[in-house]
Amino acid sequence: MEKKKRHIVSGVLPGSIAEELEIEAGDRLLSIDNTEIEDIFDYQFLIQDTYIEVEIEKPDGEQWLLEVEKEFDEDLGITFENGLMDEYRSCHNKCIFCFIDQMPKGMRETLYFKDDDSRLSFLQGNYVTLTNMSDHDIERIIRYRLAPINISFHTMNPELRCRMLNNRFAGEALKKADRLYEAGIAMNGQIVLCRGINDGPELEYSISELTGYLPYLESVSVVPVGLSRYREGLCPLEPFTREDAREVLRIIHKWQEQIYRERGTHFVHASDEWYILAQEELPGEERYDGYPQLENGVGMTRLLLSEFDRERERLRRERPIPDLSVREEMSIATGRLAYPYILQMAERMMEDFPGLLIHVYAIRNDFFGEMITVSGLLTGQDILAQLKGKPLGRRLLLPQNVLRSGEEVFLDDLTLEELKNTLQVEINIVKSSGCDFIDAVLGSV
Repeated sequence: MEKKKRHIVSGVLPGSIAEELEIEAGDRLLSIDNTEIEDIFDYQFLIQDTYIEVEIEKPDGEQWLLEVEKEFDEDLGITFENGLMDEYRSCHNKCIFCFIDQMPKGMRETLYFKDDDSRLSFLQGNYVTLTNMSDHDIERIIRYRLAPINISFHTMNPELRCRMLNNRFAGEALKKADRLYEAGIAMNGQIVLCRGINDGPELEYSISELTGYLPYLESVSVVPVGLSRYREGLCPLEPFTREDAREVLRIIHKWQEQIYRERGTHFVHASDEWYILAQEELPGEERYDGYPQLENGVGMTRLLLSEFDRERERLRRERPIPDLSVREEMSIATGRLAYPYILQMAERMMEDFPGLLIHVYAIRNDFFGEMITVSGLLTGQDILAQLKGKPLGRRLLLPQNVLRSGEEVFLDDLTLEELKNTLQVEINIVKSSGCDFIDAVLGSV
């Protein structure tokens, strides 16, 4: 068995079937029902039956064949050293818009890994180009009914797609979406738009072609390319202007109206950046079809504002205004993209709760460049440099996405504790909902 198939048990849940069978950390899973496990999807599929045979190898080489009777779909309670149970697949494309190619040198190694792994699409919501998928991968998705899969289409022009991804097989890879459609596998799509390349008539053509995958292609997001200041030697790309953004929105809105009339869904959605750049009002909640692409920045601002308004109205009805004899002063730091909306919410909170004083700061991204405006790419050093010496009050609120997932560390490895100690202020991390925003602001009121 290849080294990458060495599925080593890292832990066993208390009270689980695995504990009852005396499976322990350090054991090696060899097979289930005499079938070798390729990855986590094989494992999850094979353990579903009410009777299975599990082959385990102990650290001393002794092999056990365990007969298991259980409820259908009941988990064994095993965790593995590698959560994917296989090597992560790296991307073989050289996309003209790849943000990882725009990273400065000297950051931690994991930030430079380009994944194009279809399994992470199901587990983490990542987008894949289909170029790294074999016929075997497609067959497994269909057999296991894995869905939805998130696909980076970028363009439906095969020749242009080859140029954009710098991969001569990128156009042919689009045919894999045909197989997923024919099998009824749910999909979501995205288009990273590059000025003068896949916008205008090419965007019109791509949207038209993608409607052919309805209803299994449930949504498509259109997002502007992110351009950092580290682009030396890369394909020359220009930022979109306000007029460009308005033209993109015109195209998307036209298609939304047509598709909604014909199919009852708006289908194609513009990310929030387009509305902010175009200086146009965000659509109402009903235009987002239940927010299928929140993680891609589609409707995130509208949802935040709507949740905030509903919770604010509830509080105004139910909660007495506190008598603040001592002013409660605090601060909020966010990216320049969200700043106008965070400022608006803070001003409304100060209207509703006399005594609150909230300073809101838009942090400029000096690390990656001023064209990067999302809070998720802010570094600790930029936050520190731009807040030092500013009035912060007793508490500083920061959005959760400025930290690495599950850690109290910023993108540039500055720790939350280091920021707190340098600024000499209590720091509260705020989740992304409007309710969480209000709870964080009123936490000590």
